[in-house]
Amino acid sequence: MKRLLIASVGFALASGSAMAADLALKAPPPAPVPTWTGCYVSAGFGYGMLDDARTVTGAPFGAVAPSDSAGKGWLGAFGGGCDYQFNGSSIGPIVVGAFGEYDPMSISGNFGDPVNNSRYGIQNMSAAWYVGARAGVVVLPKLLTYIDGGFTGANIDQVNILNANGTPAGTPYYLPSASPTGWFIGGGYEYALTFVPINGLFWKTEYRFAEYDSYNQNYFHPTPGAATVHNSVDVQTITSSLVWRFNWMGY
Repeated sequence: MKRLLIASVGFALASGSAMAADLALKAPPPAPVPTWTGCYVSAGFGYGMLDDARTVTGAPFGAVAPSDSAGKGWLGAFGGGCDYQFNGSSIGPIVVGAFGEYDPMSISGNFGDPVNNSRYGIQNMSAAWYVGARAGVVVLPKLLTYIDGGFTGANIDQVNILNANGTPAGTPYYLPSASPTGWFIGGGYEYALTFVPINGLFWKTEYRFAEYDSYNQNYFHPTPGAATVHNSVDVQTITSSLVWRFNWMGY
């Protein structure tokens, strides 16, 4: 009986040692690798600068020398899109995708009255939208660098002309609102935030240049007659956003 008990204990110890050795040999599962394949939403903020090169022609002013106005201010950036990552390239994984974005903003500056230097208005771009595509290279396992481009449109608010003391210069005396369209090009980087306890969270920073098609506005003025303002607007922005990817591969 004692021999049987000793043999049983020995068998149990041997089995336990074998199981422990087997467990020790099994490597832990590899850390998940970030992937840019899938769809996402993003939200962030940024800063922008506007330049408007303009000329004024027509009665009652006659020809007026060309002039510029400039604005600056903050903006929000809200968007979404889908990407696909191609592996096997000699330069690293390549990512291509399409996206859309809407940016509420207040990029504003003084709009000098070209007829009377003592009068001015506030020119303000209040929103912009973007639809485009991007392509990039994963230069590090967690870092994507990219360029993008596409189509854009903007909302520029009505410009009310004021006297030097801030009172209305006349009724009516303003430039109507406008919604020019154009193109944009940009570039930036995106980084996987694997150290935070939220799967699929990335951080993106991008510079963008947008140029809008020239457009005309009728200058409403108390003096009888018509006038036309010819505008050529371009905008530069830099934004930083959090991106959440709900791709099927996960990470």
